[in-house]
Amino acid sequence: IRGKAEARLSEAYQIKEKFARAKGVKVIEKEIVKEYVDEYTKAPVEIKSLGDYESRANGLKSLTRNAKDILHDLGAEIVRERVMASNERIDGRGPSDIRQIASDVRVVPRPHGVALFTRGETQAMVTTTLGSGFDEQTIDGMGGRFKKTFMLHYNFPSYSVGECRRIMCPGRREIGHGALARRALIPMVPTEDYPYVVRVVSDITESNGSSSMASVCGASLAMMDAGVPLKAPVAGIAMGLITGTDGEYAILSDIQGLEDFLGDMDFKVAGTSEGVNALQMDVKTQFLTPAVLKEALEQARQGRMHI
Repeated sequence: IRGKAEARLSEAYQIKEKFARAKGVKVIEKEIVKEYVDEYTKAPVEIKSLGDYESRANGLKSLTRNAKDILHDLGAEIVRERVMASNERIDGRGPSDIRQIASDVRVVPRPHGVALFTRGETQAMVTTTLGSGFDEQTIDGMGGRFKKTFMLHYNFPSYSVGECRRIMCPGRREIGHGALARRALIPMVPTEDYPYVVRVVSDITESNGSSSMASVCGASLAMMDAGVPLKAPVAGIAMGLITGTDGEYAILSDIQGLEDFLGDMDFKVAGTSEGVNALQMDVKTQFLTPAVLKEALEQARQGRMHI
C-alpha cells in the first residue's frame, strides 16, 4: 500500500483548501481499497456451507478495514514528517503562524450585539441579548439552588462541516464547548450592580479547527457591541503538537481540524493581555514535559496578542 499510495497521498496533502484536500485523499483511498477488494473477490474459493460464506464476507470486511487503517496511518505519517523536516504545515504556514483573521460587528441589525468572527476556514456568528433580572437562569444543582446571570450557548449545525443531518438537542461536545467559552469570559463580565442578564449564543457557520476559541473571540466582540462593559477583551487559540521518534517536537499555533486529528495535542488557551482565564487540553502523547508545556503557553500568549 505504501508503494502504491505514498507519492499520491503526499501530493494530495499539499492541497491547502480543506474540502478539496479531503476529496483528493478520499479518491486515492477509494481506488487503493477497490484494487485489493477486487483481487480478493475474484480469487477462486469453494463455498460448501453458510460458514464458508460468512467467513469470506468477514474476510472482505477485515481487508477493507485494514487497508483504510493503513492509508490513514500513512497519511498521518506524511503530514507529521513534513512538519518535522521542513516546519511546513499542510496549508503552508509555519509552526507559529496564525490564519488570516476577519471580524465585524453589526452585520445584522436586530440583536442587541452581534459579531462575525472568521479565522481561516472557521467562522462564528455570535449574538448577545440583554435581559432583566427576571431572565436569570435558576439551577437546582447538587450543591443547592443558584442563579446564572451570564449564559453562553454554542451551536454546531451540520452544514458548518458540509454535512446534512437532522437537528437535535446539543450534545456533550456542544455543551462542553459552550462551558469552556463561558469560563474564559465570565471573569471579564461585570457582576456587581450590573442590571442586565447577558445571554450569548455562538452559531458556527464554518468549521476547520478551534470553533470554541472563535466563539470566545466573537463573544467578546458581540458583548462590546451590545454595550456590556467588559473588563478586558478575551481571545482564544488552539495549540497543537507534533512529536518525533528522537525527542524532537514542533508546537503549532492555531491548528486546523486535520492537525488536531493527526497530531498529539489540542491545547486551548483563552485569556486577556494580562493572563489566562481558561484552559482545556486533549493529549495523545506520553512525552509532554513541563518544558514543552511552558513553551506552548508562551507561544499561545504570542498568538493571543496577535489575535
